[in-house]
Amino acid sequence: MTELVSQTEEATAAGPVPAPPGAEPSVARVSQWSDIRHRFFANKLAVVGLAIIVVLVLVAIFAPLLAPHDPLKQDLTNTLQSPGAGHWLGTDALGRDQFSRLVYGSRIAVIVGMASILVALVIGVILGALAGYYGRWVDTVIMRVADVFFAFPLLIGAIVIILLMGRGVLPVVLSLAIFSWATFARLLRSQVLSVREMDYVHAAKALGAGQSRIIRKHILPNSLTSVLVYGTSNVGIAIVAEASLSYLGVGVDPEVAEWGNMISAGRNFMGVKDFMWTYPSLAIVITALGFILLGNGLRDALDPKLR
Repeated sequence: MTELVSQTEEATAAGPVPAPPGAEPSVARVSQWSDIRHRFFANKLAVVGLAIIVVLVLVAIFAPLLAPHDPLKQDLTNTLQSPGAGHWLGTDALGRDQFSRLVYGSRIAVIVGMASILVALVIGVILGALAGYYGRWVDTVIMRVADVFFAFPLLIGAIVIILLMGRGVLPVVLSLAIFSWATFARLLRSQVLSVREMDYVHAAKALGAGQSRIIRKHILPNSLTSVLVYGTSNVGIAIVAEASLSYLGVGVDPEVAEWGNMISAGRNFMGVKDFMWTYPSLAIVITALGFILLGNGLRDALDPKLR
């Protein structure tokens, strides 16, 4: 009986997408992923978004090789130097090379943006799956807790957490994750409420599959698409929020090479030395746009209604 349950679960794990008549399941999955990949790369904007993210990650990884100067080294004899051969993007009020700080700032953007969304995604997926599958008082408790976090604007809530924990990369990651998980939980809950009524879920229950196994094997694989797409797009929003916190003076330490810190340092020179804030602002906009384009491309490739 156990072997029969396992075989039936494997056959139904693919969800509502049936294999073509006469096709092997593995061939059908390969064909499906090939179709998704084709639709994604046929979307030019999605490819542009992917290219932006790949470049960002490579810059973050190879920052020590790309940066011509130490981003923390001060040269008070070369302060506020305009872009030129020695300093491609100029220097700030302390003589630090702007290009090197811009390059190293990509590391903070990648770490904080991706880590905060990953933590929020894990929390939201777990609580959203429990709320959607079990319903009743479990759903009520989880959703009312989520409503509490919805009541706080992201930046205001993050500032409160950082003031309690102190400044730094870890407090910023946790603060953004704490006030982002509720959206993931609510989005996944709505998907689970629909998927749990599918025939293959009822078949797994009838064959004696445990609830935890049903959630892992049947519910989550067929509910995560919209959540992952939303999470991809939200990495850009997290990067903007992180830069905003640093700009307001409550993010990472002010001497750290970070885009929000660079904009904050340049705000006193607007109209005089605009290069101090223009380039980090462009980096934030382009990065956020890259993640949004990537998320939209994934949505179009994965949504069966758009095929």
